[in-house]
Amino acid sequence: MSNNIAVLFSIMITASLVNNVVLSQFLGLCPFLGVSKKISSAAGMGCACIFVITTASAVCGLIYKFILTPLDLTYLQTIVFILVIAMLVQFVEMFLKKYVHSLYRVLGVYLPLITTNCAVLGVALLNVQNEYSIVEGIVSGLATSVGFTIAIVILAGLREKMEFNDVPESFKGMPMVLLTAGLMAIAFVGFSGLR
Repeated sequence: MSNNIAVLFSIMITASLVNNVVLSQFLGLCPFLGVSKKISSAAGMGCACIFVITTASAVCGLIYKFILTPLDLTYLQTIVFILVIAMLVQFVEMFLKKYVHSLYRVLGVYLPLITTNCAVLGVALLNVQNEYSIVEGIVSGLATSVGFTIAIVILAGLREKMEFNDVPESFKGMPMVLLTAGLMAIAFVGFSGLR
């Protein structure tokens, strides 16, 4: 029992900090750079991604283990996973449009882009590649999405502060954001000793 908890804890630390999906694997850069202008919108995107990635990890793991593998249809995993992710994103979009309309407007075009966010599909495929059990896959999905949320909220906080800084004209806008993201990636390398 304690060995299982240790394995799950190791997966959590590795997925969220050591192999951060954005800063180490460079997946999900579109929403990371596009929605990180304000902390509120970044946190909303993070919460949407937490739901989608965690749920997609669970559903894709179940489909892979109980449908694709027994029927020897594992070659269809990418197509099936994309369909599952698209369905989950549509659910999130409908929910936000009805109940949290302000966040729905702030996220704008980036909300449907979760469907094509390579981080979501990447987590589902990596769970299969790493031969995680259903529970390990869910923990990996949750930790990965929490790591994404941590990174996007930190970047949003830094961008809000940088807005009032005096920077050279050639660094204003996206060049400064990319430089900041690169420095964050270097900082996250420090977590590699936690493995």
